[in-house]
Amino acid sequence: MNCKRSLYLHKKSGGKLEIKSKFEIKSKEDLSMAYTPCVAEISSLIAKDKKLASDYTIKKNTIAVVSDGSAVLGLGDIGAEAAIPVMEGKAILFKELANVDAFPICLATQDPEEIIQTVKNIAPVFGGINLEDISAPKCFYIEKQLQNIGIPVMHDDQHGTAIVVIAALLNSAKIIKKDLCSMKIVIVGAGAAGTAITKMIALELNPKDILVCDSKGIISKERKDLNPMKKKLLEITNKNNTKGKIEDALLDADVFIGVSKGGLINTQMIKTMNSDAIIFAMANPIPEIMPDEAKRGGASIVGTGRSDFPNQINNVLAFPGIFRGLLDSKATKVTDEIKIEAARAIANCVLNPTVNNILPNPLDKKVSKAIAKSIKHLRK
Repeated sequence: MNCKRSLYLHKKSGGKLEIKSKFEIKSKEDLSMAYTPCVAEISSLIAKDKKLASDYTIKKNTIAVVSDGSAVLGLGDIGAEAAIPVMEGKAILFKELANVDAFPICLATQDPEEIIQTVKNIAPVFGGINLEDISAPKCFYIEKQLQNIGIPVMHDDQHGTAIVVIAALLNSAKIIKKDLCSMKIVIVGAGAAGTAITKMIALELNPKDILVCDSKGIISKERKDLNPMKKKLLEITNKNNTKGKIEDALLDADVFIGVSKGGLINTQMIKTMNSDAIIFAMANPIPEIMPDEAKRGGASIVGTGRSDFPNQINNVLAFPGIFRGLLDSKATKVTDEIKIEAARAIANCVLNPTVNNILPNPLDKKVSKAIAKSIKHLRK
């Protein structure tokens, strides 16, 4: 990959975004339509009914991509300025894949209360808020506190990833002809993505058991080092109070989902899983196990977060269409029902899934349209 060319393009262009006018200003009449005196008419309408801002202003089709730079890609806490290129990239994906106007808002604070108040203060301009690259556990608190501000707020690192994983699981189960409710699922990584994936699987798929592992092993009742979020996970996971390390969790498991770090599992561990094992190793750039190693261990279906292997599991499949649907339906929240409908819509975009094709192409614009349609249908 020629990243030097990317450096050149970014510097030459001064970033990836620009603002363009939807009105032509070529005459005094044009000026009066777009600005004074006629704009006063629009402002007067909105002053009487704030909801009309969604009809008469950019609020109709614009979201904010908000980050504090505390958990950017695999780079960690790199700060607001360094987060701008990533949020810009997210914004152009919104535009390219779903015709959603998005703008990066990178904050010079990592204080949860300041972030919450800032988002509330800028909410009048936007039709939705996409929280991005905010570290756990504060990301959970921030999102929860922003659920009643009149526009939908979604932390994509949690829910976007979870939605695509559910879609991948739905199609994988079809291929291997196994019932999801009979499966034992192991999730490695108890941060934002791992927690959201666990909750969504437990809520919507009701598998036989879910074991969640962090860097110290299986999250179990015997652990005395669990934070409140991990303790909460025990209400929906580890029914038999299994203890031990990752290899203990994988014994007789049907599914491995990794959102942690590269090289954590090996071929021998895969061999201890049930036949037709499903492996989603999503650590980037190095997966928890490379696809060829997983296959040697007997895995039937392998997905990663990388575009150079089959079955890329990437939240770009979810967020453009979700916000397209939220904006079109003027939704005020992202409900669990919306998330599962989005997952089903993504899965259904693959008419005949195979072991090397469980998800649609991330750049297929039909996916965003299908998700948006499913959300609009729910809102009717």
